[in-house]
Amino acid sequence: MDKHPSLAAVIPAAGVGSRMKLATPKQYLTIAGQTVLQHSVAALAQDPRIQRIFIAIATTDTYAQQLQFAVDVPITWVMGGTTRAASVAAGVHAAQQQGYAFVAVHDAARPCLQADELAAVISAGMQHSDGALLAIPVADTLKRADGKVVRETLAREHLWRAQTPQVFASDKLLQALTKVGVENAAITDEASAIELQGGQPQLVEGRATNIKITQPGDEALATMYLNNRNL
Repeated sequence: MDKHPSLAAVIPAAGVGSRMKLATPKQYLTIAGQTVLQHSVAALAQDPRIQRIFIAIATTDTYAQQLQFAVDVPITWVMGGTTRAASVAAGVHAAQQQGYAFVAVHDAARPCLQADELAAVISAGMQHSDGALLAIPVADTLKRADGKVVRETLAREHLWRAQTPQVFASDKLLQALTKVGVENAAITDEASAIELQGGQPQLVEGRATNIKITQPGDEALATMYLNNRNL
């Protein structure tokens, strides 16, 4: 199929979220009246440039098909892999096969994304040859440790905390993931795959409220942000 300058979103949602220590994967945890995944999908649907959302799930997933999404954007389920990169690659491949020239990859457990953040990173990612990602400058003092013993304090200048969405040309991202290898531990986000191929994605400053639910207690903070946003 000939590609056209269109955009799809990809959500890797095949993980189990072991750090949350829950029986249910964190993307299916209910907060502020909906599952985390439903909130993340709704956040992506805020921008009309996103024409379809591909969600990569585990082959053993028993939750996904029970969900209803109150969005106008079509949802396509794809089978994910054993790593985040493999799930992203599956979603990007499906999007590319349907003719989407760009993809916005977003964490399943990052439900508090705001519309202006999304709009800014989409615009940057579609204009910059190596794509773009949301990120925030590091504000905390950073320590390098040996176990729990401090060895040195690191300079935080020029350091950013990567977030999602991350937006790239679909063929470029899929090629990078394929060449680097979806089992490669060095791929911690999509931008890192592009970087390992010599690319330099653009940083778009986001907000600290765009948190990823990872540790116990994060869900309470996300609930507060969502409830305040809906006031």
